[in-house]
Amino acid sequence: MTGTDPRIGPIDVDAYHRLERELFGDDALTGTAHVSRTWAHSPGLMKAQRPLQTYLLGQSPLPARDRELAILRVAWLSRCEYAFGQHVRMGGAAGLTPEEIDRVPHGPTADGWTEFQSTLLHAVDELHARGRLTDPTWTALAGTYDDAQLLDLIAVIGRYWTVAAMLNTINVHPEPGLPTFPPAG
Repeated sequence: MTGTDPRIGPIDVDAYHRLERELFGDDALTGTAHVSRTWAHSPGLMKAQRPLQTYLLGQSPLPARDRELAILRVAWLSRCEYAFGQHVRMGGAAGLTPEEIDRVPHGPTADGWTEFQSTLLHAVDELHARGRLTDPTWTALAGTYDDAQLLDLIAVIGRYWTVAAMLNTINVHPEPGLPTFPPAG
């Protein structure tokens, strides 16, 4: 194995679809993403994480645009190009502009962010670096978010740190055509 080979490769697509139907019945997504097919090596983990993922990406009261901005920053800070590429697509669908996505690597102090976007990115940076939010960042977030949204933001950031750590450690390869990190600039 070289440093670029996956440590655990994705299972076969047909085997993955069978496992999804077995675990989720009619709720099976029948996807083919390398990340999902790699997680399938641990069916218990795959089954346990699916409800959280479904909630955070589709049922949380956290605005999708904010969620995707936070996930992109987590992926950038974690140097997880796979997660970044997946969420470039999802962020665009949630309303992030290409300019905003390209600005994510420049962080919360880059020109062009709204005051709240800057605060949101500061929150990601603080949790990534320190494992907690400072009082000023908490207070600024609480000026816009209710308690459920505050909790969900922390959960999203933690969830995607975990996903990034897994993807990076296992060296899950992106699917062809997945967007990559923006050019340095």
